[in-house]
Amino acid sequence: MKPILDENQPIFRQIAEIIMNDIVEGNLKEGDQVPSENELSNFYNINRATVRKGLQSLVDQDFIYKKRGLGMFVKEGAYLKIIQMRQKQYRSDYILPLIEEGKRLGMDLETIIQLIKMEEENID
Repeated sequence: MKPILDENQPIFRQIAEIIMNDIVEGNLKEGDQVPSENELSNFYNINRATVRKGLQSLVDQDFIYKKRGLGMFVKEGAYLKIIQMRQKQYRSDYILPLIEEGKRLGMDLETIIQLIKMEEENID
């Protein structure tokens, strides 16, 4: 199923996120060829220059590389780099604010952990 692009975020960033998600989820493995600019622009019905900007951001972050005349490929180590980057982001976006809000509400760390464990049991 084709992900729906969000009008509130730059499309080139969303294209980069989609490719990174494919790497993390194992749909694109190290050494695999990334869909071409034409394929992505046709699939999402967006400007090829926008796709190029998204792919270039992945090149700049060292997740993919260009082979002249052949296309773009997932770089060795990209999976681990993306996971590490996202774990840092997860910590700053979710974990630290969770702990800070818990403390504002008078909770200690053990109480916060217990609440998380209770919610995890509800998810399963």
